[in-house]
Amino acid sequence: MRTVTQRVREASVTVDGEVVGRIDAGMLILLGVERGDSERDATVLANKLAGLRIFRSDTKPMDRSLGDLAGSALVVSQFTLAGSVRKGRRPGFDRAEDPPRAEALYRFFCDALRSVGVPVQTGRFGAHMDVHLLNDGPVTFVIDCREGAIIE
Repeated sequence: MRTVTQRVREASVTVDGEVVGRIDAGMLILLGVERGDSERDATVLANKLAGLRIFRSDTKPMDRSLGDLAGSALVVSQFTLAGSVRKGRRPGFDRAEDPPRAEALYRFFCDALRSVGVPVQTGRFGAHMDVHLLNDGPVTFVIDCREGAIIE
């Protein structure tokens, strides 16, 4: 699993003119599921993100987590994060998980975040989505999670 995680003041996702997910302060998590990713990867990643101290406190620029902030997460599936541009000019998506399995792991990841107390809004898996955000910082992290790639 790979994420682009951004600290936001607000974010929303629209599908066909309808807002399907919206948060105030928190994290926008663009999630790509790759072949070989597991529920264990999703759980470790959810726990890491829930506790990641990237929000301002009164004294430090990065000292509080989502829980400390009482913030939310907007999780948007983004299979292009599994893309490769190493060869040629057209991206290849051989590493992307098959859609039914990817959707199951996407949903599992969202539930894992909820299970540790993070309010979660989502986009719509497989849909063309318009993502709107007001980045806070900007603060952006690219996180690649495979078995053992990140420390719990």
